[in-house]
Amino acid sequence: MAGPNTLNFDDANFDAEVLKSGQPVLVDFWAEWCPPCIMLGPTIDEIATEYAGKVRVGKVDIDKAPQTAMKFNVQNIPTVILFENGKPTERLMGAQNKREYKRILDARVGAAK
Repeated sequence: MAGPNTLNFDDANFDAEVLKSGQPVLVDFWAEWCPPCIMLGPTIDEIATEYAGKVRVGKVDIDKAPQTAMKFNVQNIPTVILFENGKPTERLMGAQNKREYKRILDARVGAAK
């Protein structure tokens, strides 16, 4: 359940793909059984396409990556966290309007293409 520019992260690849990334990484923590998460999916995919080359965008299914969700204290889903230089710098809980995700990205990396 991801667009062509949306990556999938899990417990095995999170450190390498997110924490050690040379680019900012926007991570959507979600689950298949969560209706707001499903509704947010297309927005995350659009952001992944719009910010391709500037920001890596991906998803963590909390049921398949429980250690990662626990490590970053994800207690409600959807939770979207922006990681920069291996550290979480922004956190948005609950499904937000696309404009909110763009606001935090534009402040960090400039506007989308």
